[in-house]
Amino acid sequence: MEQYIINGNVYVEGGFQEKTVGIEGGCLYILPKGEMPKEGAPVYDAQGKKVVPGFLDIHTHGAVGVDVNAATAEELGKIGHFMATQGTTSWLCSVLTDTKEQTLWCIDEFKKHKKMEGNGASLLGIHLEGPFLAKEFKGAMPEHLLRDADVELLKEYQDAAEGNIKYLTVSPEIEGIVDAIPAIRELGIVVAIGHSGADYDTSMKAISNGAASCTHIFNAMKLLHQHFPAIMGAAMESDIYCEAICDGRHLHPAVVRLLIKTKGLDRVVAITDSIMAAGLPDGNYKLGVNDVVVVDGDAKLASNGVRAGSTLTTGQALKNIMAFTGRPMEEALRLLTENPAKLIGVFDRKGSIAEGKDADLVILDGENNVADTFVMGKLITR
Repeated sequence: MEQYIINGNVYVEGGFQEKTVGIEGGCLYILPKGEMPKEGAPVYDAQGKKVVPGFLDIHTHGAVGVDVNAATAEELGKIGHFMATQGTTSWLCSVLTDTKEQTLWCIDEFKKHKKMEGNGASLLGIHLEGPFLAKEFKGAMPEHLLRDADVELLKEYQDAAEGNIKYLTVSPEIEGIVDAIPAIRELGIVVAIGHSGADYDTSMKAISNGAASCTHIFNAMKLLHQHFPAIMGAAMESDIYCEAICDGRHLHPAVVRLLIKTKGLDRVVAITDSIMAAGLPDGNYKLGVNDVVVVDGDAKLASNGVRAGSTLTTGQALKNIMAFTGRPMEEALRLLTENPAKLIGVFDRKGSIAEGKDADLVILDGENNVADTFVMGKLITR
């Protein structure tokens, strides 16, 4: 059945215009000026509100008490529902470095979830954060499970996932990784570099071999030095995408401004890197095998105080980016919509409001809070 969103200020073609959005079969279209909705069709009145593309979160480890590494198919749905209430309409579940057995279990639960009816964000695929990562910059990764490049292991994971591993974080200095990047890409996986102390030349070789992104830029990596630009210098100078956690803790607002000024609006991807504590009060939580303590919304490892993910949501990230940079919503939106969709190869159907694309839409109120969310044309119940 057709339905319509009327009277909204719709973000289309890079700006806001008063349009009527039609939805049919999970896809959207824009009604020509002057054309009225079909009589008797369901109508959502967005008077006084903005209608924007649904947000994509390509790096998150959980929310509302559920950790991706331990999430059943049903619990993945619980994460997806919470995310949808915060404006996320599509996501990748990020599996922290774990044992082979547990990683395969996570993949199985993902496949079960894909077959279920949902009331939340669409789970588009899997992001593996590791295990090919540097121990020195492991962050919350269990050190004993980190290892050298192993394309055969990755192929086993991808076969088990039926091609649904979409994104992989690797450290360029890990033995064999740089040369393996073309083979990883042939598996249908977008490669990001991070958790790394790699030098500039090694990082640039990884990029020239096909790495397309940098995982949470500035965090868990060797920082820029005027004589040794390292992985950070390579990421900033090159044209790859850079993930950014815009919670005000992982990156100072001035660094967010600098990042956008350096990379441009089309090369920054806002992520949450959220953990199971997102949407819940301060307390004790898990991130993979790690114990995490959250105080004032700030998540840190209980063992050493290292920051361990965030409690950020995409809806809050949008407001933060605007506040940190002073940029208008028309610009800030790209970091949560168009850019991540292009990075993981789904811009043909996600990331903007355009004829025939998936009806993934967010309704923002006058204070830019998420009022409602449509996923594939379905209004998400709260």
